Amino acid sequence: MKHLRTLTIIGLLFAVMSIPVASAQGDLLFPVGEGDFAWGDLEAFEGFDMGGEEVVFFGPWQTTDGESVQNVIAYFNSVVTNGSVSYFGSDAFEQEIVIDIESGAPPNLAAFPQPGLAANIAAQGGLVPLSDETRQYVLDNYAAGESWVDLATYPNAEGEEEFYGLFYNVNLKSLVWYVPANFEDAGYEIPQTWDELIALSDQMVADGFTPWCIGLGSDAATGWPATDWVEDIMLRTQPLDVYNAWTTNELAFTDPAVQDAIEMFGMIARNDDYVAGGSDSVATTDFREAPNGLFTVPPQCFMHRQASFIGGFFPDDVDIAAGDADFFYFPPIDESLGRPVLGGGTVVTITQDSPATQKFFEYLLTPLAHELWMAQVGFLTPHTGANLDLYSSSVLRGQGEILVNADSFGFDGSDLMPGAIGAGAFWTAMVDYVNGASVEEITAFVQSEWDSIE
Repeated sequence: MKHLRTLTIIGLLFAVMSIPVASAQGDLLFPVGEGDFAWGDLEAFEGFDMGGEEVVFFGPWQTTDGESVQNVIAYFNSVVTNGSVSYFGSDAFEQEIVIDIESGAPPNLAAFPQPGLAANIAAQGGLVPLSDETRQYVLDNYAAGESWVDLATYPNAEGEEEFYGLFYNVNLKSLVWYVPANFEDAGYEIPQTWDELIALSDQMVADGFTPWCIGLGSDAATGWPATDWVEDIMLRTQPLDVYNAWTTNELAFTDPAVQDAIEMFGMIARNDDYVAGGSDSVATTDFREAPNGLFTVPPQCFMHRQASFIGGFFPDDVDIAAGDADFFYFPPIDESLGRPVLGGGTVVTITQDSPATQKFFEYLLTPLAHELWMAQVGFLTPHTGANLDLYSSSVLRGQGEILVNADSFGFDGSDLMPGAIGAGAFWTAMVDYVNGASVEEITAFVQSEWDSIE
């Protein structure tokens, strides 16, 4: 049997020594004063006395991401005195943070990749509530600020709701990928609504093309790409509070709102004319290989709905920055709901308080702390004060624009559900659905599974 390795904060010092970080030697990646960064933000921290403290920041970011966050921290360390902030990352963060808190040796700050775990820790009294001023700052400076505040608000040990975290580094799922040259050659335009998306799909079929590539295969996690489709549709057909109620079982899986969203996905995924390889191929096509059909000659498909990370699985000769592929926002369905966005993100919380910890948290709130990672790789932010021009690529800038123009943000629903549902029954049900099971059968199955664990 494999046992979890217990890592206290001292152990973490050795667990991540291999992360290559230029800033660890005191170098700053971007010279202060050069470029269009919000350099003035550093003035509030110049000369701050850390009181001899080393603030420990623990999170899931490693390798390139670990280096990037260290580079951001280096600017804070460069202007404060008598102490510093150190970041440590682990691929077993979720297990180790629980052990550290329960053992009485928490870091000062922890970056949770899922709000559910942060909520569990808050209920045990393991998180430090943030001020009303910080809460208001997020409301005022984050696009769809209310969504981000709600995602970081949890019951404390007494059951009272308190605000605990700042989302720092998020990801975006509401994207449809395509090849611009293929659209141009066929005379197609980017759809702005769901009705236009379906009309475009029908036009492609009439022209002898296949609109979509879809693949649900993911080894033991087969089925998850379909849950993202349903979540995106739920956000576009129901208010955010209804969507959130669905993720907590306050809204039953058998509710017509959920069944209708699944059926709208089925309009595409169960339509042989719409899907490359026919609907029978959807469940067996690996999600990593599914977008390949965009790039064949002639194209096997024209559109692929998938998150921002999927570009990493495109064929090696596809250069997104050069325009070989692009994306557009998954369009709205009920326009009264505005422009909702589905995604995920990492919420930074305080797990052991001190004046120095509070000061560093203030730094993370500044546009500069976001811009410095934006100018590297692997970072998106809904902070409206950050300069979009500082994103390191046009691809990230385009995704960043979608985030700052969002009217609401829905966290990946299956990630908010209990593991047995969001990473189990829901996946299984969607595979059964694309293989021909009725929406009534599969939603009754998921609801039964959920009821059995409560």
